[in-house]
Amino acid sequence: MCLKALIFDLDGVLTDTAKYHYLAWKKLADELGYYFDEDINELLKGVSRINSFEIILEKNNATNKFTDLEKETLANKKNEYYKEMIEQLTPNDILEGIVPFINEARSNGVKCAVASISKNASRVLELLKISDMFDYIADAALVKNPKPDPEIFLTCAEQLGFKPSECVGIEDAQAGIESIHAAGMLSVGINVTVTSIMPDIVLKSTSELDFKQISEKF
Repeated sequence: MCLKALIFDLDGVLTDTAKYHYLAWKKLADELGYYFDEDINELLKGVSRINSFEIILEKNNATNKFTDLEKETLANKKNEYYKEMIEQLTPNDILEGIVPFINEARSNGVKCAVASISKNASRVLELLKISDMFDYIADAALVKNPKPDPEIFLTCAEQLGFKPSECVGIEDAQAGIESIHAAGMLSVGINVTVTSIMPDIVLKSTSELDFKQISEKF
């Protein structure tokens, strides 16, 4: 069986917007008088916006402090802060090795997709000027089940017209690796802090992405 598609996470794989997520959550937490640091931020990787806010509340013993509507309003407020911050992004923020890796994959007939739970994914790709490198970009608003559920990776495979077994998923978070495995795909982990399932291919950074190596492993 030949490799037919590469499915990429966005944050931490194509670019590093984690710092903006951190700063946006930090700004909201400070406004609410809650503690928030980089350790808590690590727990939010690959987690939906509402669930991220739930984690922050839990860490501050404030789980029942707000109604569901208030939580949604506050999580959306964080997103507005984030959207303002990411407007600084340029093609210089694409992570090392990504563009040549995707170009080589595409020259070998491999399709590419983005499986990000971020509702801002399309805007980020637009700012990075790489939208046209992808054959499909998942619409996070239509994804009912966040990672580690396999839904978003299965959706990408379906939209590309391939079986999950013909695809490789590339992630930087443990929840994403679990999602890829649950979808029945080979996984590539970029600097993943492993707490459960080990990625099939372990890399320290995107600069180590090697199309030939992944094809052979596949």
